[in-house]
Amino acid sequence: MLKGNLFELRPVSREDLPYLFKWANDEELATLGHGSASAYQNNNPLEDIEAFYEKNLTAQPLWENGRVFMVYTVSTGVPIGKCHYGSLNPVVRSAEVGISIGEREYWGQGYGHDILNTLLKHLFYTLNLERVQLDTWSGNSQALRLYEKVGFRVEGRLRKNEYVQGAHYDTVLMGILRSEFAK
Repeated sequence: MLKGNLFELRPVSREDLPYLFKWANDEELATLGHGSASAYQNNNPLEDIEAFYEKNLTAQPLWENGRVFMVYTVSTGVPIGKCHYGSLNPVVRSAEVGISIGEREYWGQGYGHDILNTLLKHLFYTLNLERVQLDTWSGNSQALRLYEKVGFRVEGRLRKNEYVQGAHYDTVLMGILRSEFAK
């Protein structure tokens, strides 16, 4: 189990599915996570979420699928979000990461920073990866600030690749190397 100062990560369990369902069908979270909420809003039946996460309830080969975790607070033991790493490449020694804090009262309290730092330590020093990447959309300023604060650098943009509330935005591609990550 991975544990930070503010949280601990646990494998997804059946008890977590109602939280995942709630977060997957939240318009603001969908917009922050995916750019265009219209493609995701109220389009995630519980059965689909159960089927998707069923894959993560059983042991899978690490290099094929990565892992999805629930984020629980250390102080209260309540689930507040999820994170994952995946697209693991054993040759290049790289992976992609993503985080989502689904409970708004925990936004801006350092959980995202703590989660990313803990995930990066695990990926760089336990799994011996060389590079970790992620992407977001250019209108998600909170995420961009967090990722840069942790040490991610903008590596590229997919211009006007996201459509949010009547406007086009770029997809921002970011990465961090082990040599750039401060323990």
